[in-house]
Amino acid sequence: MESTANDATAAVIAAISTYGLNVIGAIIILIVGYIAAGWAAKMTSSALSKSEKVDDTIRHFVASLVRYGVIIFTVLAVLNRFGVETTSFIAVLGAAGLAIGLAFQGTLSNISAGFMLLLFRPFRVGQFIEAAGQSGTVESITLFITELNTADNVHIIIPNSQLWGAAVKNFSHNATRRVDINVGIGYGDDIGKALQVLKDLVSADSRVNADPAPMVITTGLGDSSVDLQIRVWCAASDYWPVKFDLTRQVKESLDGADIEIPFPQRVVHMEKSD
Repeated sequence: MESTANDATAAVIAAISTYGLNVIGAIIILIVGYIAAGWAAKMTSSALSKSEKVDDTIRHFVASLVRYGVIIFTVLAVLNRFGVETTSFIAVLGAAGLAIGLAFQGTLSNISAGFMLLLFRPFRVGQFIEAAGQSGTVESITLFITELNTADNVHIIIPNSQLWGAAVKNFSHNATRRVDINVGIGYGDDIGKALQVLKDLVSADSRVNADPAPMVITTGLGDSSVDLQIRVWCAASDYWPVKFDLTRQVKESLDGADIEIPFPQRVVHMEKSD
């Protein structure tokens, strides 16, 4: 019994003396590699930001690639520390590529979608988009995910495969946008006068583009109002301020001109039964 315990103790001591330094070395390599990966990504991002030809989308994506590349190199270095032939290890991974692809098809699809997003660039960092049922300003595009910040400052993370496989509305792609404002006036009001009041209103706003020319038109005859519409073009960054301001000013201008904005009305005739 004592002999067995001594043998076990000797085996443990031998294992510690043989692999202890390797384990400590592996831990150190992992820590240094993780720190180096972050540092390399940060330096890459900083270097690319100095070039006006590289936008933020490419800068974040390349920095992400560098980070994951350093991490992979670190893992291979740890394996080599324990005597694992890295060339054989890579060969085994290549032979098992089909199985790995099937097991991680969701992750791989995100990576391939990330490359496609970078290649075709349907949107860039800093642009406001709507896709996959979400909307917000693009904060970053990485190998696996795209991060958005909503207008009310909520952070949203979307897998790249969902973005690449869905229709994307890019509200920041074009320099200008059209603002449409609908308003109704009473049937007893002067349509020509109302149109002129609204034309004068939009002409006085310096944010409204002269080309294309603003339009104030009659769009329909509703159940309880004559329907008018304002169509003006402005810079994409001015879209919401222009829409909010004109909506308020339309009400004030029509009130000042004694033109009614009617409430919905319905006339009901009651018949007496004999």
